[in-house]
Amino acid sequence: MIRRCTNTDFDAIFSIVNDGAQAYKGIIPADRWHEPYMPKEELRRQIEDGVIFWGLEEAGELMGVMGIQRVKDVSLIRHAYVRSGSQRCGVGQQLLHHLLGMATTPVLIGTWADAIWAIHFYEKNGFARVTYEQKEHLLRTYWVIPERQVETSVVLADAKWSDRQENGGRAGA
Repeated sequence: MIRRCTNTDFDAIFSIVNDGAQAYKGIIPADRWHEPYMPKEELRRQIEDGVIFWGLEEAGELMGVMGIQRVKDVSLIRHAYVRSGSQRCGVGQQLLHHLLGMATTPVLIGTWADAIWAIHFYEKNGFARVTYEQKEHLLRTYWVIPERQVETSVVLADAKWSDRQENGGRAGA
């Protein structure tokens, strides 16, 4: 069952994010890795800034979480993580499709450039990488992240965003 996470899920979200993020250890730049990957204070700040987490629950336990955040004229998929023991079982895909069904604006996703598996996952689910110039513009417009993260990330966009760009939309570079 997919459901919106509540305040009582905070510790589970924290656990899932930091467990799932172990896949990035040794892949992303060493200067961007830290333990825990997302401290509790940062998770609280993300929620306060409007990231709404949804989770896939099985037998009363959250198996994965994914956030969505409306920023200006787009929706961002944020902090998509699945427990390490449940990865590659369709949890992420179910969450992504649920959030895409809710989005009324174009959807953008930022991820680490060296996380090839994540990029392929999003491409398999209908997203396309934007150009380098668009990525630079989008990360600085819609995300609040350190410059080093801008340098080492990619952005993927859904068909709504791509269609808007072809029709002279505002979200691109």
